[in-house]
Amino acid sequence: MSDFLGIHGTALALREQRLQLLASNLANADTPGYQARDLDFSAALQAALMPGGSETSDAIGAAASGATYQRPALQASLDGNTVDTQREQATFAQAALEYRASMSFVESKVRTMLTAITGE
Repeated sequence: MSDFLGIHGTALALREQRLQLLASNLANADTPGYQARDLDFSAALQAALMPGGSETSDAIGAAASGATYQRPALQASLDGNTVDTQREQATFAQAALEYRASMSFVESKVRTMLTAITGE
């Protein structure tokens, strides 16, 4: 199935991982000492698609873990929290649009396959 979806199945899974990280940042915006995290999507995708690697959920999770980093604070906080709520909301909105674009590619592939199977 990964051959059928190509890069889009892996990209969709990684985009979901990134959305989870960003949601966690927003949920912990008031937690003292919480360090905002993000996912370097390009690095994670490249790691997940390495030749000889498998595109299993474990491999995708490992690629995401390896590309996760702590985002530095733009403005110092007295409690050590590095989450900037406005920045996180904007980043989350952009990531959600990217997720939807990946989902559209996958939906298009599946629709094409259904058309080929049913002949309609």
